[in-house]
Amino acid sequence: MINKVREKITTDLSGFLFAKLRSYRLKCFSFYSTRMSYISLLLKKVKLGNECKFYGVPVVVRAYNSEISIGSKCTFRSDKSSNLIGLNRKCIISTFGEKTKINIGSNSGFSGTVIGAANSITIGNNVLSGANVLITDFDWHPIDPTIRHTSDGILSAPITIGNNVWLGINTVVLKGVTIGENTVIGANSLVVKDIPANVIAAGNPCNVIKKL
Repeated sequence: MINKVREKITTDLSGFLFAKLRSYRLKCFSFYSTRMSYISLLLKKVKLGNECKFYGVPVVVRAYNSEISIGSKCTFRSDKSSNLIGLNRKCIISTFGEKTKINIGSNSGFSGTVIGAANSITIGNNVLSGANVLITDFDWHPIDPTIRHTSDGILSAPITIGNNVWLGINTVVLKGVTIGENTVIGANSLVVKDIPANVIAAGNPCNVIKKL
């Protein structure tokens, strides 16, 4: 172990030191952010499992009489430098209206992910949500132009994302979609229809490319 450290120092001192400094900064930042996030979510009555990690405090808005639950060992990256692929925003989790539900399984990771529900969003275990992913089960505004600036008649439909799904960077998942377990969604995809399990899918609109 000592010999490996000595070799790194002699071959690239600058790279070794700055990598160590970044790692130390992230550990300290996560230590603080995780404790602040647990306190915030506890006060907001969000169900949160054990051993979750936070890099920056996410934005979480739970509407009256709605439910947000997060399993154990999940990671939320809201700090721009915590994921070197680049984050445009904090993680944002929000419910709109009574009886809305967001349920997130265990051991899943989110980087600058926005999850917005007016109906229900279910995310399984071991899900990877790449940088700047958007998951929303409603349109946010009515289609009818005469009432578009109101909240009347907004369409919504449940979303289900299975275990072990990987959502690539900048993916958008819209209302009424089910993504089967183990599936990979390619970067910059727009998912507007069901995607089966055990496939790679990508595009706008997202379509199956091949089976795993």
